Amino acid sequence: MERVRLAIFDWDGTLMDSVGRIVSCVQGAARDCGDEVPEPQSIHQIIGLSLAVGIPRLFNLAEGSERAQALIARYRHHYLHDKTPSPLFAGARELLSGWQAQGIGLAIATGKSRRGLDRVLDEMGLRPLFAASLGADEANSKPDPLMLTQILHELGFTPHQAVMIGDSIHDMAMAEALQMPRIGVTWGVHDRARLAEYHPVAIVDTMDELRQLLG
Repeated sequence: MERVRLAIFDWDGTLMDSVGRIVSCVQGAARDCGDEVPEPQSIHQIIGLSLAVGIPRLFNLAEGSERAQALIARYRHHYLHDKTPSPLFAGARELLSGWQAQGIGLAIATGKSRRGLDRVLDEMGLRPLFAASLGADEANSKPDPLMLTQILHELGFTPHQAVMIGDSIHDMAMAEALQMPRIGVTWGVHDRARLAEYHPVAIVDTMDELRQLLG
């Protein structure tokens, strides 16, 4: 791996401990719409995808169908009002600040919408740390690599000058499609075995392990 000049992060389950909130909101949407409430483990499999792709896949619906749109609308309603805590993972802020101070560029490629990402970046005071970010409504859903391609083009880097960091197989597959180095983290939705299927350069269990890889 060349010297890393750009670290591209997933958001939910990688930097923010928001998986519990996402599960709660999907389950609330299902109850509102009279659907069978999915188990958390099933919901984990679609975290990282755009809502337009993930919700139909979870509920076995056609993308863009009226039923899928209703579930998405109720999910968004719940996400604005759900009280499940979703803090940054311990050490995330320090890792980001430290890497930026070392001259490593930072970016975000997330399944969140632009509106949702902007809101959380402002709430956390993290916007100044990131040179670029893309949400799910600004590119094709993961694992399509378009999101990464757009970030690389905007910032002027090649895939081998960057690294994708994420907790899901969707993050790993997206980076693998560009032959971009990738690092899996095990504190999110997918375990070590599933992440390893996509040949990451490393899989880490703690934020400190991740910091040391580029520190």
